[in-house]
Amino acid sequence: MQAFLKGPSSISTKAPAAKERGAAAAAAGGSGEGKRLKPIPWVEKYRPKCVDEVAFQEEVVAVLKKSLEGADLPNLLFYGPPGTGKTSTILALARELYGPELFRQRVLELNASDERGIQVIREKVKTFAQLTVSGSRSDGKVCPPFKIVILDEADSMTSAAQAALRRTMEKESKTTRFCLICNYISRIIEPLTSRCSKFRFKPLIDKIQQQRLWAVSEKENVKVSNEAISCLVQVSEGDLRKAITFLQSATRLTGGKEITEKVVTEIAGVVPKETIDGLLSACQSGSFEKLETVAKNLINEGYAAAQLVNQLHDDIVEREDLTDKQKSVIAEKLAEVDKCLTDGADEYLQLISLCAVVMQQLTQNG
Repeated sequence: MQAFLKGPSSISTKAPAAKERGAAAAAAGGSGEGKRLKPIPWVEKYRPKCVDEVAFQEEVVAVLKKSLEGADLPNLLFYGPPGTGKTSTILALARELYGPELFRQRVLELNASDERGIQVIREKVKTFAQLTVSGSRSDGKVCPPFKIVILDEADSMTSAAQAALRRTMEKESKTTRFCLICNYISRIIEPLTSRCSKFRFKPLIDKIQQQRLWAVSEKENVKVSNEAISCLVQVSEGDLRKAITFLQSATRLTGGKEITEKVVTEIAGVVPKETIDGLLSACQSGSFEKLETVAKNLINEGYAAAQLVNQLHDDIVEREDLTDKQKSVIAEKLAEVDKCLTDGADEYLQLISLCAVVMQQLTQNG
């Protein structure tokens, strides 16, 4: 009750101070300092600003640079795993083509979070595509006579919406270029893929990821161990966006102290190696009671069963005390469990079922 009564007085005493801070920030804003203090996710902060900064996609960059020289561009289709630079590449390309002042007028970006049904394709995209382009760049560089429509995560568009796009693509080719971005090219209808130049984005190799992570940590003055960087690369599986996000989360968690491998493992939700070894040794013991206890503890500690399945797979494949036939039996069960988990099955029951098969294969001879 006292806290409730104190509320208004505490607000009134702090209000002038807040106003003063606002005025100071406005004054700083004039000199550009206020803007610099805005916290921004590192993923956005270190997103490539030009095509040359895109990492490890040499073939794509080489072709796009040729297009930049002639200020001409075909319809594009970028596909590949997440976090490999697909969206960053087209945004960097558009910025280089139009410059900062014309970028907003000439580029329409729609992704899965926007409404992209057949009606939107017919109305919003078609209307934007039909607009003629005018104006030139203030820096005197050649400005291409077309606009760009970026359809991010195009594999989540309905077939009807994709079909509606076909005619627009052909009809508005004089004024508009389309760039489709997706993870799975098989989900894009054939008539669309045949109208685009296809570029596959490869998962980033460890060395490139490490270089980028070291560069980010140096710019942000973050202390990080070599083991932690290697662990970040391993848990992100070629996804640089995920690695940078984990690095920022680890920085906030440690509060200026050195980031260690243990911190990264905790943040990424990875099951520690000792825990996996404990589960496998329980399977090897042949005691179902022991196995049940270990499985129950795993679930109670909050580890995701899907993550455990992935790590168990890697561990089983590398084991030398199992024959190829035994490995194939376990791998088949892993696939079955993964499917059941995706469909929403109970984690504990699936884990017990999987471990029972592993136990059977580990305890039998030959």
